[in-house]
Formats: sequence, C-alpha cells, structure tokens
Amino acid sequence: MQLRNYLPKTLFGRMLSIILVPMILVQVITVFIFYDRHWDTVTRHMAGQLAADISLLADRLGDTPNEATIESIQQTGWQYFSFPVQYNAEAKFLGRNSTPPTSYAEEVLRYELGVRLKQEWHADLETDPHLVFVDLALDPGVLRIYASRKRIFSSTSWTFFGWTLGSSILLFAIALLFLRGQVRPILRLANAARALGLGRQAPDYRLEGAREVRLAGRAFQAMRHRIMRQLNERTEMLAGVSHDLRTPLTRIRLQLELMSNNEDAAAIRSDLAEMEGMIDAYLSFAAGEGAEPTEDTDLQAMLDRMITQTRNTHAFDIIFKAPSSPLPVFPLRRKAIRRAIENIISNAMAYSQQAQVTTSYRNDEVTIIFDDNGAGIPAERRADALRPFVRLETSRNRRTGGTGLGLSITSDIVMGHGGDLILDDSPLGGLRVIVKLPV
Repeated sequence: MQLRNYLPKTLFGRMLSIILVPMILVQVITVFIFYDRHWDTVTRHMAGQLAADISLLADRLGDTPNEATIESIQQTGWQYFSFPVQYNAEAKFLGRNSTPPTSYAEEVLRYELGVRLKQEWHADLETDPHLVFVDLALDPGVLRIYASRKRIFSSTSWTFFGWTLGSSILLFAIALLFLRGQVRPILRLANAARALGLGRQAPDYRLEGAREVRLAGRAFQAMRHRIMRQLNERTEMLAGVSHDLRTPLTRIRLQLELMSNNEDAAAIRSDLAEMEGMIDAYLSFAAGEGAEPTEDTDLQAMLDRMITQTRNTHAFDIIFKAPSSPLPVFPLRRKAIRRAIENIISNAMAYSQQAQVTTSYRNDEVTIIFDDNGAGIPAERRADALRPFVRLETSRNRRTGGTGLGLSITSDIVMGHGGDLILDDSPLGGLRVIVKLPV
C-alpha cells in the first residue's frame, strides 16, 4: 500500500488537506492534553472538596448521635453546604461499594471518601441523574447526605470541547471558501486547455485568481491565439496556392479540348487529373484542423449509416459490430470525423476484399477498430504511413496512385480531437486501424 493511493486526486482536495490536516492534528493534540489534564485536576479538586465537606459533617456526628446532633447536622449541611440530610433509624446499610466505578469522577470520590471518613459509607452516583448521595452507617439507622452532581462533574470541560469543535468548523468553512476561490480559475484554465486539446471551442475567459494563475492563463490564451492563427494561415496559404494553380490548369484543360484526341493529349489529360486530385488532397489535409465548430454527434449512428451506404453502393463486404451499450453523444467536428472515417474505409476498399468495424466505450474514451484482410503494412513502415506526402510501395499496390495523404489526413483529424490513431496487425490478416477519441 502506498500513501498516494489514499491522497485526494484533485488540486482542491490536496490544498484542503494541506491546510486541514495540520490544523486538526494541533487541535486534537491540544484537546487531548488540555482536556485530560484539566479533567483530572478539576475532578480531583472537586471530589476532594466534596469529600471534605461530607467528612466535616460526619466528624460531628460520632458513632451514636442523638436527635439533637442529627438535627444540628441537617441544619448545618443545608445552611453551609446546601446538603439535604436525611436520617432513617430503621434503614439498613447497603455496605461498602463492591462494584467497580463507572466513571473517573466516581473513582476519585470513592478514594477521597475512603481517606477522610471513619464511618462505613456507601456512595451512589447513578440512581439520580441530578444528585449524588452518600450513606453513612450509624447505630442505629443510616444517615444519607445529598449533593448536586455539579459538585463533582465539571461543565467547563465540555464548554472547552464545544469551543474547540466550533472554532475548527469555522476555520474549515473559511478555508473552504478561500480554496474554492483559488481553485476556480485553475479549473477554468484546465477546462480551456482540455477543450483546445480536444479540438473544441475554447473561448477567452476573464483572468482571475493568484498572480501565477493569471500569468498561466494569459500565456495559454496567447498560445491558443498563435495556434489558431497558424492553422488559419496554413489553410489560407494552401487555398491560395490551389486557386493560383487551378487558373493555369483550367487554361490547359481548355487547350486540350481544342486539340485532337491522340495519345499525347490523353497522357496530358491523365497528368492534369492527377494534379487536380493532388490539389484537392492538399486542401483536405489543410482542412483537417480547420475552423469547423464542434457539435454533439451520435458517432454510432454515423458509422452505421456510412457502413450501410458503403455496403449498398460499392457492394463491399464490410460489417459493423455495434457495442452492447450505445456510444455516448459527445462534441465532434462532424464533417472532419466523417472525412477521417471515409479515408479509412476507402483504403480498406482499395486494398482488401473484406473489412470489419467494431466500437467500444471505456474510461471516457471511444475506440473504433477497423480491420481488413488486405496486404497490411509492415511494422517498420507504419510510422511512415502516417506522415504526409509519403506513399508506401511495398505493402500497398503502387498502381492505385494517390498522394500519400489518406492516413495523414485521418491522423491529423483524430489528433485535432485530442485522440490517437494506431496501426496494428489485424486478426483478419491485413491492417488494423485503431482510432481513440476522448469523450
């Protein structure tokens, strides 16, 4: 067992523990030491004083007091000690206490009475909730002396304990309010950073909290603006390049239409189509982290529709295994995710005869697994397959062409959502593409 397994997981919980644990330890130690010493000292003093007062009355009684002596004791006990005193000549003495004491106060009182009294005595602290009485054995009868329980049980100890507990609760409430105010801006910064990492909207927020937290928030906002500006500039640059390239390509296409249909013209048309396809692929790659807003998306329904459409339109053997429990609906850039899935399915259609798609949801993460029975990609080439503008020649059919951007676009989109794309061996014999998306 390690200590960190029992520590709070959140910053708020740990900060609260740093403040409260020492405070509670100090309070507990203080209460234990003071309360124990205070209770012992006060109880001994009060029990000794009560036993001394009772002993004073008992000494004036003697062994065989007469009626006048008993009456005098009754008057003295009530006048000076507020002790009601009763004498019963026919009562039988119960004998000394034989049962063990039920409290420390009773133990001390018994000890003090045993030291001070010469007569046989019996103390009772349990019968009446408000009174304590001591029986003295006389010849004949029993003299009973009553005293208030306040004479032996101190209420100041409970008052001290109540004040200590009350002050601890007050300090806890103040610490709670203070820590909530300090942790709130940190939590807001963490949520904004997580939203940016997941490719979701992370608007600017009001900076507050401690100086260090405000500095971190200001640095995050500046970083977010730089990232968004770079993404927009990349998209605008490629869009401008594609526009500039399409103008001469359009003129070339018009000139080809005026040329006779021969072998050279056909070759030029093929190259022209390839160049237009490359431009479209570049734009798709640049748009992988575009400004498309996120919206709540039913990913399971999207997969079901796309796979059904692929099966019906292209007569491709692809199976979708739905999870036992439905996938959650969570924010995604819907068009981008659809483009990523289409790229994976297109690769499976181009390089295999059978494919299978399975999904699962665990630990706030949706996993989509694409398996096919194609040639696959060697382990040492899988990293290259995710790089842009890299076409594999040994694991895939080179005659299919392409710009080497299919999996790169997919990886770019998935990472833009804070997820991960992994290539592995498929149990069907081909390539396995694993897409993980955080919810």
